Amino acid sequence: MNRAIFLDRDGTLIVDKHYLHKPEEVEIFPGAADALRRLQDAGFLLFLVTNQSGVGRGYFTMDDVTRVHAHLEAELASEDVTFTDIYVAPEAPDQPSHGRKPSPGFLFDARDGFEVDLSRSFMIGDKRIDLEAGWNAGVAASLLVRTGYGAETERKEGAKLSPGVVVNDLAGAADWILARGD
Repeated sequence: MNRAIFLDRDGTLIVDKHYLHKPEEVEIFPGAADALRRLQDAGFLLFLVTNQSGVGRGYFTMDDVTRVHAHLEAELASEDVTFTDIYVAPEAPDQPSHGRKPSPGFLFDARDGFEVDLSRSFMIGDKRIDLEAGWNAGVAASLLVRTGYGAETERKEGAKLSPGVVVNDLAGAADWILARGD
């Protein structure tokens, strides 16, 4: 069974730019690629799990999302980082969805499709719904980064984030996960 890292996109891996849909606007956080490479080198599969309600709201298309992800993957590939898969929930919040976080649907898809042991895997994001997706799937731990909406989430949610782990950024998340061993 494989171990995996499930990552939120906007605010966690890249700078959150309200309804990002242009590849040229992708800005990877400093240190994020190195953090992902360290996790990947430690044997973790990497999965991107992102809600993209701008599609469901009619602000942009799935083709736009695909182009953004192709650009992001190319940027990370230059740093020897590869996603095993990318899961996108394009629905608006009021629409039914299999994988829109906090649903664990995409984490279960990865479990079933890539033999992922969720109990040895981790979810990283900048919002409570990211942590909840991990908790709902039974991951070893869900980590909140203070980038993106993370610091605001920590301030507003406080104790409600328990048993989540709060770290400064993706590098801090990698440090915490790798310090745990297997």
